[in-house]
Amino acid sequence: MTLQPSTPLQRMAREQLSELLLSPDVSNIAVIDVRGDDHVGGHIRTSMHVPSSSLDHKIPELVRKLSNKEKVIFHCALSQERGPRAARRYLEERAKKLKSGEMDKLVGAPGIAIKDGSIQKDTTGLKEQEVYVLDQGFVGWQEKYGRDERLTDNYAPDIWTDYC
Repeated sequence: MTLQPSTPLQRMAREQLSELLLSPDVSNIAVIDVRGDDHVGGHIRTSMHVPSSSLDHKIPELVRKLSNKEKVIFHCALSQERGPRAARRYLEERAKKLKSGEMDKLVGAPGIAIKDGSIQKDTTGLKEQEVYVLDQGFVGWQEKYGRDERLTDNYAPDIWTDYC
């Protein structure tokens, strides 16, 4: 499956992500931060830092590593370019691996189906996965949750004062 540039990506509000991160079963989600040098000044707790500059060669590994997650949320500073581009690239790579049967080998789950451009829920072990882009990116996140140590690590408010 190749996503067309006009195919809309699902967006997730910061409030929804905060609820997920504070839920008892946070192990079902992955937050991928694709910021580069602008990663300084804080990050969402439990997020993986995969700079967009290294994404092309890391995406196949990321798809394998996150195969058991129910939700994968990408973001950059504003989630206008790098975050959505990373989410698209991830979806394309995941679809390619599902179609080729490579994901079956990872989880021992034959019979994965892609129908009408979407990954179908299987009954053999591989979880259906939803991929999102964090609405407003880390800039929006830090405005509301930057000082919340349950949700944000290494927050440096002075960096964000004049960001936008």
